This record gives sequence, structure tokens and C-alpha cells, in this order.
Amino acid sequence: LTVHSLKDMPMEVPERLPILAYSKREDKRDVLVLRKGLESLPAGPVIGTFSRRRRMQAARLYPDAVFKGIRGNLVTRLRKLDDGEYSALVLAAAGLQRAGLQERIYKYFSTDEMIPAAGQGILAVQARKDLDVAFLAEVNDPLTALAATAERSFVRTLDGGCSSPIAAHAVIRDGEMKLKGLYYREETQDYRTGGISGPAERAEKLGEELALRLKEELGG
Repeated sequence: LTVHSLKDMPMEVPERLPILAYSKREDKRDVLVLRKGLESLPAGPVIGTFSRRRRMQAARLYPDAVFKGIRGNLVTRLRKLDDGEYSALVLAAAGLQRAGLQERIYKYFSTDEMIPAAGQGILAVQARKDLDVAFLAEVNDPLTALAATAERSFVRTLDGGCSSPIAAHAVIRDGEMKLKGLYYREETQDYRTGGISGPAERAEKLGEELALRLKEELGG
């Protein structure tokens, strides 16, 4: 068995190593973390993120910002931030919360302000196909599994990977799914967002239908 952050997994997984369980989703939002000593985001800030998805959406919220790539694990990124290389970072809320660092969060972005990566806030359990994993029923969350299926279907239909600026987020209430997506077209460097609703059991089809609709709207 292996446990992964679902948002970092490839959209295509080997048939012999399927995803067999999804944890109940934690916080799916992206957040802004300020450099220690700052009480608010300064004018003309330097914002660190390696994700094009985050950079693209944050640029709409902070048009005067300069965006600079950043690599490393969470502790390394926070050290670079506090050493003065950046004014702020955009990170996943769930990662900070799991590390007990939620006090560093300055602002939570709503999923309308910044559509999350597909699978953000979800842990996935991957195992060999021949393994008896009946016990995973204890940790698998069926609603999260449906949401993950729709989100990953959206990205996969658009040939996006785990580092793609394509984004998707699904919510299920009373058996009805609402899926939001963002499609970025490399050729024109333009993007489009949109949504679709339908029965949650049609999760995979809803992802495909929204992806194809946004692709058509952008002439892709």
C-alpha cells in the first residue's frame, strides 16, 4: 500500500496499481501566507508559487504582484519566505494544517477566487490489484471518491497532469454534484472557467462534459 496526496498523482494510474480508497476530504482551499513581520500584503508584493494554476488565478486578485517560482518541501518554502525572498506564498491549506502550521495562514481563498487542483485535500490509497484490501472500506469515503472521480475526469479529458494549470472542484449535496473547472489553453495562453450540475453517480461523465464544453468555448 502507498498513501499519496491525490492532487500530486498522475491522472493515469497503472491498471495493476489502482486507487482503492479516498480519505474524507480535508480543507480543499488555497491560502496566502505572509512573511513573518508583515501584517498585510504590501504594494507590489513578490508572491512565491511554482504552480501555474495558482499564479494565473492569483494574478487576477493581485494585479500589481510579481510572481516568483519556489521549490522545496513546506519547511524549506517557509524558510525562504521568512528569509526575505518573498512577501508571501500561495500554498494548500491542508498541507499547513497537517503540519500544525495553520497559524501562518493570513487568508483563505474561496473556491470561486481560486479553483483548487483536482483532488486537493484528499489522501488516496494505492495498492496492488491482487491484494485483498477489504479493510480499506473503513477509510474510504464514497462521496469524496465521487468528487475525485469527477475532478480527475475533467483534467484527464483535457490532457492535463498533476502540474497542469487546469483545475477542478466538485461538491455533492443530497446526491447532486456541482463541478467547477478551469481550462487553460497553451496555444493562446487564455483560460476559461465554468460549471456543471447533475446526479453524483454521473461523476465521470460530468467531468468529461464540462471539459469538452470549456474546450469548445476556447476554440480548442
